[in-house]
Amino acid sequence: MFNETIRPRRLRTSDCLRRMVRETRISPDSLIWPIFVREGTDIYEEIPSLPGQYHYSPDQLYRMIERARAHGVSRVILFGLPAHKDECGSGAWAADGIVQQGIRKIKELAPEMYVITDVCMCEYTSHGHCGILCGHDVDNDKTLEVLCKTALSHAQAGADMVAPSDMMDGRVARIREILDANGFQNVPVMSYAAKYASYFYGPFRDAAGSAPSFGDRRSYQMDWHNAREAMRECELDVQEGADILMVKPALSYLDLIHEARRRFDLPIAAYSVSGEYAMIKAAAKAGLIDEHGVMCESAVSIFRAGADILITYYACELADAIRKGEIG
Repeated sequence: MFNETIRPRRLRTSDCLRRMVRETRISPDSLIWPIFVREGTDIYEEIPSLPGQYHYSPDQLYRMIERARAHGVSRVILFGLPAHKDECGSGAWAADGIVQQGIRKIKELAPEMYVITDVCMCEYTSHGHCGILCGHDVDNDKTLEVLCKTALSHAQAGADMVAPSDMMDGRVARIREILDANGFQNVPVMSYAAKYASYFYGPFRDAAGSAPSFGDRRSYQMDWHNAREAMRECELDVQEGADILMVKPALSYLDLIHEARRRFDLPIAAYSVSGEYAMIKAAAKAGLIDEHGVMCESAVSIFRAGADILITYYACELADAIRKGEIG
């Protein structure tokens, strides 16, 4: 017979104790802030599709650094907007390319800042696809050559980590090989291991000017119906020498973050993408949700699923929430 005096209890006590026994912990060190660097001078412009985020020319990156320092954010990932694009995306690996300029400026002004670079072609090609075309199809092997040159140029400019996001087969092994051969054995590779052909990327493509001029990217990004395929992609990147595995997007793919955490003994990153950010912003502006609360709850759900690292446009705000004890 059930003894009513013995009941399972949910912890009801002070805020101090609740924080002490939290099961999911987050640190500002686990947050990465995406930054858009645009060729030119005196550019500091809010991105209409991403309220609160900006395009910076290299000479204006001090503004980003001041904001990051004020909030305790010390890790960024750079995306470049070149002034000129061509069919092969040659600006991606140019020694004076826009990302290379951005790396050098950040390291000049804030040597302590950890700079990660997105390695892809879509921002640099005139057609907006993530590689070298053969007709209307991306040529995987030709694309590997330019991805390797791009990753190496980023490391030579001072990048602390490179993050290939193209989803070409074999790119992690080739990038690791060229970095090692040129003395950059200590530059890690964070692989976009499970990157889906998602509808959540719209605001980013507007911000980066990277929408494809024809077709779509489903031939090289993943079908969002598939989960087992994502684990195969992760396994291949582990075998090729990836240091960190990423799942992108985050909120609609929590099951894959959880499964990657369960299967692989590597740090797991998740990218809370532009569409996720924009939806929270739009719903908050319409008075439908509490922006701060939803931001915090969404971030915690990603870490609870198993992520070790979160790439998020809310990095500064989340760092503040952690410091105040609202999360973390």
